[in-house]
Amino acid sequence: MLKGFKNFVMRGDIVTVAVGLIIALAFSTLIKAFTDFVVNPVIARLQGGHGLGLGWQLGRADNRATYLDIGSFISALIYFLIFMAVVYFFIVVPYKHVQARRGVVVFDEPGPLKTCPACLSEDLPAAAAKCRHCGTDQPSGTPRPA
Repeated sequence: MLKGFKNFVMRGDIVTVAVGLIIALAFSTLIKAFTDFVVNPVIARLQGGHGLGLGWQLGRADNRATYLDIGSFISALIYFLIFMAVVYFFIVVPYKHVQARRGVVVFDEPGPLKTCPACLSEDLPAAAAKCRHCGTDQPSGTPRPA
């Protein structure tokens, strides 16, 4: 049982995913610090330097529970966009490049699709001879645009 677990853990794709997650967590911490200590003060300054931040007070003044904080939402949105860009450009693009050099295609665009006339499934590859959902034979013809 332990030998099977060791073989599972030592597979190349599991190690690659683990390394990718560790790198992503490190970048996440860095980007969170950037948004907290650089972006948030800029957004708060846009309000004029007073109050709780960029947003509106819906209840009693200086009550954080009734404050609609648009600045925090904008900061989280900026954090998400930066994080996704970092993951894409520093993890996905190099991974695609390395895998392409090994002759493996990853994150490829899907090919043309067609619709099954029997069950109306719209996700069949254009070259499919049988429907993966209902098993009917597929006519050869022009695929629908993807």
